[in-house]
Amino acid sequence: MRYMLMRKADVDTEQGVLPSQELLQAMGDYNERLIRAGVFVTGDGLRPSGEGCRLEFRGGEPRVIQGPFDATEELLAGYSVLEVESLEEAIEWAKGWPREDGEGNVTLELRRYFTMEDFDPGAGLDKHMAQSRMPRALQVHLAFPGTCREAMAFYAEVTGGHLEAVLTYGETPAAEQAPQEWHDRVVHASLNIRGHRLMGADMMGDCYQPPQGAQLFLDYADVDQAAQVFQRLAEGGQVLMPFEATFWAQGFGMATDRFGVHWMVATPSDQCP
Repeated sequence: MRYMLMRKADVDTEQGVLPSQELLQAMGDYNERLIRAGVFVTGDGLRPSGEGCRLEFRGGEPRVIQGPFDATEELLAGYSVLEVESLEEAIEWAKGWPREDGEGNVTLELRRYFTMEDFDPGAGLDKHMAQSRMPRALQVHLAFPGTCREAMAFYAEVTGGHLEAVLTYGETPAAEQAPQEWHDRVVHASLNIRGHRLMGADMMGDCYQPPQGAQLFLDYADVDQAAQVFQRLAEGGQVLMPFEATFWAQGFGMATDRFGVHWMVATPSDQCP
């Protein structure tokens, strides 16, 4: 069962008074206990209602009302989401709320989340069920025969992405199963490009298969920038389709880079969805 543990607002939170280092430490310790017990899902503090707004609908028409709002005790200052077995378990965790908060004078509220099982079957529920099957994200993973580190560094340079992880076989328990000469090869690399991740790893022996039947697509607003990126990716590789204007794009090209990875680079026209 998933419960939201809501910390109600008070005069201090509505005035934007930030928590002290002592309270931050206490809340960090509290969250750590929740995390270690496996019941913490997420949690955040909220800025004062004066920095927010409400939307009221009347006859289907929205009206935006700027904060701050009265009835402070009904507002939220923050929340945590707990995954527990029962309301009683959620209450026990809530009872452990840090005494440092509000000098021990705070109001918390627990509310259980709805689940799909709470609703009658039907077309409306089917739509929500379909949405619930969606993964949190769709990422791309590439295999390399031992060139992963070089390739990912190159892709980071070309795209401007952040190479956030490069982990070798020798840095993991897999070192015991890997030949000594593979200890400096990459078992996991992650390149963050606007929140999307291009991941890669070196694969030994027959485990490596060259990419086939798939391309990575880079979409640029500026056609000159797209052309430059295309040329960089094509260096030492093979141009499959030169970068040029098409009926649907200001510029589009296809190339296989020197690592054997297939790319499409384009600046779609405004008429192309």
